[in-house]
Formats: sequence, structure tokens, C-alpha cells
Amino acid sequence: MKIELPIFQPELAKASTLPKSLYTDPAAYAHEQERIFSRTWQPVGRIEQVQTPGSYFTADVAGEPIVVVRDREGVLRAFYNVCRHRAGPVAVGCGNRQTLTCRYHGWTYSLRGELRNTPEFEGVECFTKSDFGLRAVSVDTFGPIVFVNLSPDSLALSTVINGIPQATERFSLARLTLCERKVYEVACNWKVYIDNYLEGYHIPIVHPALYRELDYAAYRVDTHRYYSSQHAPLRPKKESDPPATASPYTDTTADAKALYYWVFPGWMLNVYPDNLQFNAVIPLAVDRTQVIFEWYMLAAGAMIQRAVDENTARDPEAARAAIAKGIAFSDEVQKEDIEICEAVQKGLRSRSYDRGRFCVKREHGVHHFQSLVHEFLMEQSPRSSVDNQR
Repeated sequence: MKIELPIFQPELAKASTLPKSLYTDPAAYAHEQERIFSRTWQPVGRIEQVQTPGSYFTADVAGEPIVVVRDREGVLRAFYNVCRHRAGPVAVGCGNRQTLTCRYHGWTYSLRGELRNTPEFEGVECFTKSDFGLRAVSVDTFGPIVFVNLSPDSLALSTVINGIPQATERFSLARLTLCERKVYEVACNWKVYIDNYLEGYHIPIVHPALYRELDYAAYRVDTHRYYSSQHAPLRPKKESDPPATASPYTDTTADAKALYYWVFPGWMLNVYPDNLQFNAVIPLAVDRTQVIFEWYMLAAGAMIQRAVDENTARDPEAARAAIAKGIAFSDEVQKEDIEICEAVQKGLRSRSYDRGRFCVKREHGVHHFQSLVHEFLMEQSPRSSVDNQR
């Protein structure tokens, strides 16, 4: 499949946005599944789901069925969830198994993907079990999340997120546990949602309550090779503020800090002093997107220890209450984003629109994202581990 695209202007002040066909054409959507989502790191689950030997879970990436498993030696592995006999599934849902067994004809594989048993297969010529193991998929972790990449020539996850682990090291991300999960379905193209996430230009209009919380004048986006970071300092509360304006955030002191990261093509990490929010944007169709929100916090024991170490009075129950307040506020913001994203998708179908322009002051994060979309779609061959580190 060949997609014709106009040249993407690298200079923000001269650039136009991607053409509307990339947001409305099913052929473009199929091309993105192959060129983008099959060649990048996709979040598929949580480390806590595969903590012990034999534990596994299944997932879907760019239309491909995947199984992630912890083998008997404790090694994390991922495979296509496809039996090498007649393409039946070797795992369903999640759980703990000693082997992976096809639910069609009973072919059995070790947790390392080796074919072990082929019932009633005597007499088949030119057949060697070692040639029919499960097809492996690249797997890695960051913080509490498990990622897979379908491309055998993919960049390492550590290369893609270079800089983020160091910046978030003090938050002990691997020690966080899931405390809340919400799933939304949005009637828009996945890129509409990402475009919206990557700029604060719409905040004064679309998110009035959020606008009151942020120091909008200091809002900025910094771009890197495959990700961007957003700096949105919270506005410190004053004693004169009425109770009704109480902040949904745990810490609104003058030096309150939060870290917001987006990683190409569609996952985000929002790090706060005592919790983490992870978002995954999953295309379902050219005009339909699933957005997953997960909130993580320190387990009770670790939280108490941190309070002691930092000589703070915060206790686990207070932290949970603060997070619940933040979740409710986030849900309000998300509903506002859904409403505007669905309206934009409708506008993109209009015969009156094809391409727009970027706000130089506020939309360079969107320009950066769209340049990566264009790069991946127009690339002639898969990228490799020797990709230039621009």
C-alpha cells in the first residue's frame, strides 16, 4: 500500500498540519497499523500480572494476538499467541500455567516457546519440532508497565525513552501499584486525541477549571527524538482563595513539580510526588479510539516508609483520598477532551477543510508528533538499532 503525502515542512512557522485524509481514510489507518504500531513499543500490561514463574496474560497489538509470560527461570518473554500448526490460540486471558497449550488441537509449548508435544502427529515427514516453536516478540518494561514491539529490527525501549528513566528515578516507579483504572472510547481518530494532548493552547477555552489550576504563562513543551515533555507548573494557592477553589492536586506549594511525558506514538506518563498516571491511546478504527487511564501509587508499607524518610505527616489514607480527588478532576477534564475531540473529527470530514497551520507559540509539540507520523509513514524500510540519534 502506498500513501501519497505532501512534504512535511520541518520549520514550524512555515508548516501545515497533516492532511485530513490521514484522519478519515480507512486505507491510511491500515497503513499506520503496519508502519507505526507494528514498529514501535506498545504498552500491553503490568509487571504485577507476570510477577511469578508461569504467570501470563494475553493482549492485542496492531491486530496481532500476543501472549506475555514469565518462564520458569524468571525471564519475561512474549510470543505471538498463534500455534504453529493451524493458528489456534495457545493462551486465553490471564493466569498461571506450566506450559502453553493450543486450544484447537493440543499442541503444547514450553514457557520458553519450544514445541514439546504434538498429539497423534506420527508419520509426518520432514518435520522437526525445533523448527516450529512459537514466534518470539521483543518485550521490555519501564516502571510498572510491560511493553512489546513486533518489529525484529526495533530500537531498544531504553533508546526510545532515553532521558525519561533518569528524570523519574527519584519516584521509584517500579514500586508503584495500580489503584484505579478507567477506559474511555472516543469517536475520533487516534491522532486527534494525541494532537489535543500535546498542546496547552486549548486549555483556557476547553478546560476552565484546569486553567485556574495552572500557571498557563509558564506552560511549555520540550521535544526530543521520540518523545516530548510538558512543563505545566501548578498555581500556588493563596490563603485568600475561597474553599470552593480547593485544588484537586495533592501538593500546590510554590515548588510543586510534576512531570508529563508523551512517547511516540501513543502513551503518556504523568508523574506526581506521590502517584503516577499512565495513559495509553489505542486505535480501534479510523474514527474510533480507546484511551486507558491508570493511576499508580506506592503500596501502603512503602508509602509509610517514604513518609518517615521524608519526615512528612502524610499517611496512606490521606494519600488515597487525595488521589481519589485527583481522579475525579481528571475524569472531568477527560470528558471535556472527548467532547472537543469528537467535534474535531466531525469537522475533519467537512469538504471545507483539508489542512491547517500551527500556532508557533503553543503547538510545536503537535508539529513534532505529526513530523514523526509523516516520517514513519514515508519510510521505505524498517528502522534498526543503528537509527541515527537525532
